[in-house]
Amino acid sequence: MFSDKKNINVLTSLLVAHGVKRVVVCPGSRNAPIVNNLNECSDIMCYPATDERSAGFYALGMALVDDSPVAVCVTSGTALLNLVPAVAEASYRHRGIIVISADRPLEWIDQLDGQTLPQSGAFGRYVSKCVSLSEPSNEQEYWYCNRLVNEALIAVNSHERKSVHINVHINEPLFNFTQPTLPVERKISYVPATMNREALMPIAERLLTAQKPLVIIGQTRAYSHEVNEALKTIGQRAVLIAETLASDVTTHFDLMLSRIGKDERYMPDFMLYLGDNIVSKRLKKFLRLAHPAESWAVSEDREIHDTFMHLTGIIEADYKDALTALAEMISEADKGQDESSAIADNSAEYRRMWKEQTAIIDEKIAAFEPRYSQMSVVKEFEESLADMEYDYQVHYANSSAVRLADIYADHYVWCNRGVNGIEGSLSTAAGFSVACRDMVFCVIGDLSFFYDQNALWNTNLGGNFRILLLNNGGGGIFYNLKGLKDSDACEKLVAACHKTTAQGICTQNDIGYVAAHNAEELHLGIVLLLTSDTKRPMMLEVFTDISADSNALSELVKNIK
Repeated sequence: MFSDKKNINVLTSLLVAHGVKRVVVCPGSRNAPIVNNLNECSDIMCYPATDERSAGFYALGMALVDDSPVAVCVTSGTALLNLVPAVAEASYRHRGIIVISADRPLEWIDQLDGQTLPQSGAFGRYVSKCVSLSEPSNEQEYWYCNRLVNEALIAVNSHERKSVHINVHINEPLFNFTQPTLPVERKISYVPATMNREALMPIAERLLTAQKPLVIIGQTRAYSHEVNEALKTIGQRAVLIAETLASDVTTHFDLMLSRIGKDERYMPDFMLYLGDNIVSKRLKKFLRLAHPAESWAVSEDREIHDTFMHLTGIIEADYKDALTALAEMISEADKGQDESSAIADNSAEYRRMWKEQTAIIDEKIAAFEPRYSQMSVVKEFEESLADMEYDYQVHYANSSAVRLADIYADHYVWCNRGVNGIEGSLSTAAGFSVACRDMVFCVIGDLSFFYDQNALWNTNLGGNFRILLLNNGGGGIFYNLKGLKDSDACEKLVAACHKTTAQGICTQNDIGYVAAHNAEELHLGIVLLLTSDTKRPMMLEVFTDISADSNALSELVKNIK
């Protein structure tokens, strides 16, 4: 039986009509009528999560699997505010989540009644749409309620794919479940605009005629074979820069830049930037010196992202559509033309220089054997993972972990790089594992893990979720920042050094646990992590020394220079 609240029934019916399949639900009494309705729908699967901070990232992780919006439902009061980091991350990843919050009656907000604070507008610019649903009392108010829900559910699927917030005011009594069926609601459909190929024609022509063209691919929403093939074609006429967060067509350009410094021969005269965030700070510094290079960006959210400070213009388009169209135009320009009409390959020397340097870097990385450290851990993990015959997905947490991925991973990497926070990495990977049949690995540092440990306080997790915890007793990346390690505040107040282990957390959450303190134990642990047949999640916690971790990276950079 469904609730007797008309606004809740309108919402539930339209969630089904718009194809929402998964909802992460958090405990509470005010949102209980909404949760009851969701649970009654055979088309919707509910996933319980007690910690709202974790629940939002669980929803994001699920949304990453099949590129469909996932909702998270919370009760009234401060519960909602715990979702802010996840909502922001999802919006900047163009994988918006649908936040459904129960609220007290409007007239009681700010009246010193329990759990009453202004909930509407709590996410500010991090959502593309925020609507509040009062209980309709006449036909016009009912129409308005229907329209608002449609607007929100259309917005989350629109071109920019940002999160949305649906706030539901609910009067008491709360628990009258008397309606046998949901109403059949009007669904307003949305047809997105398709990219006009002509808009990219000048960009393709400029790329083909430039002497030093550079195409930078930031983080993409998911691995795509079509994108990879397009990149190979584009790479025949331009230098390509892509991290593991973009595709598996990658180069170790960050380490290459540590070798070439500010050499102007490698500066581009034309830049095209597609996708979202990039990890490499060296690349940003390098390309900000590339003035007056012509610089274009493909923007999915219509916003101006002038990352390299030379932006000439933007084209609103989906990065995948733009890359595919660009590759097709390059192929057409290179095929079926006689010598007199073919566009000359002006950038051959520029591409040769980059290729020569990246080949040197690849050889030096392959030859470098790091001492026992986080670097050696990720190296052995990635080399061993490549031998596995099952399908897998790998999530890396921010900070040191994802930077090590860019050195050793040769596959697409998932990472909460939208706003680059350390919170929620474990929850996102955990949520991903619930919605995915593949083996899902999460490589994560200690501070990020302990901050998000409630991701493991969840009954949904299974044996396909494996965690590689890099525990060096603090924020190791801070020791690589020039000058900071000399500060008396570094160890205790900045790097947050500690002596905590995850063994107790694993015991209380029924997570299989293995520890490694040296190279021999590491080898055995990685074998167990990758091959154990178990129905419960598993963790390998690897203990290293912060100084050794910092020195290993310094040695690699020194060898490259």
